[in-house]
This record gives sequence, C-alpha cells and structure tokens, in this order.
Amino acid sequence: MNKKNDLQVSVFGSGCFWCAEAIFSQLKGIESVTSGYAGGNKPNPTYQQVCTDTTGHAEVVRIVFDPTIITYADLLEIFWQMHDPTTPNRQGNDVGSQYRSIILYVDQDQKITAQKMLTKLEERKVFESDIVTEIQPLREFYPAEEYHKQYYFQNNMQPYCQFVISPKLEKFKKNFKEKLA
Repeated sequence: MNKKNDLQVSVFGSGCFWCAEAIFSQLKGIESVTSGYAGGNKPNPTYQQVCTDTTGHAEVVRIVFDPTIITYADLLEIFWQMHDPTTPNRQGNDVGSQYRSIILYVDQDQKITAQKMLTKLEERKVFESDIVTEIQPLREFYPAEEYHKQYYFQNNMQPYCQFVISPKLEKFKKNFKEKLA
C-alpha cells in the first residue's frame, strides 16, 4: 500500500452505517471504515441524539482508501448501487433524516466527481424516481460510539443483520467481486 500521506478520505451516508461499514470494509484498497455522524449542526452528537431527528446529522461512514488501488469514482459507483438514493430520509424500514442519502465531499475534485456522476445517473434514468442524494462539503465527522464498530461482523446472527445487511452484502459481493479484498 502507499505511504499514509497518499491515502484519501471519503464520507457517505446511505442508510444505516452498519450496512455501509460492512460493505466498504471488504474492498481492496481500503485502509479503514469508521461509522459516525456528519452533515448536521450539533457538536459531538450521540446515537440517541441523532435518532431524535433533531441534530441534522446522518449516519455515515468515513472511508480511508488508497486511490492507486480503488478510486473515489469506484467508491461512488458502489455507493449508488448499494442503497436507494431516491427515497428521502429513509432506507427500507429505517426512517428519519439520519438515514438520508448523502455525499460529504472533502475537496473540489470529489464535489465535481460526485456531481458529474449524479448528472449522468439522472440523464440515463438509472432510477425510476428522482435522486434525492445530498452533496455537500464535509464540515465535521464525529465517530460513532464504540459498540457500533464492526457491528455486522460481531453481530451477524442478530435479526437486523440477517434480514437487512446480509442480503445487501450478498448483492454487493456478486456485483463487485473483482473489487473484493
């Protein structure tokens, strides 16, 4: 892998962060995936506060990656395919603004890449409904509480993991097998 200085960061919200963490952590070129909160206005929010739908934060993952192995565009492609970017403030049975679809860019290159990809998806009518994904600058990322880390891998027999995360993970592995670590 490259020197640490050559690593890049991306931040996405695509519903429950347990699911996103399980997916993105299995890719080649990923240094780390951290569940957390971003996009809102309350400093140092807790999970309980975010769930009240009053902090403005979304559940997100912060991905540290090696761009010589996997590109930001690759991560965006996975992001778009692994959740429904057309449902405002929900993913499946998870409802609330904390589950919204959001891309938090860290620089202008990421902003341009995300906006171009969004435009192409809309022009090609890839989704039946309009895409509601927010694209905004990352102001601050707050790591989630310790018990959220690697949640799926430590609790994969839990019903939510079995019925929600496992099917998404299987779809991901089928569609992106060439990118798996």
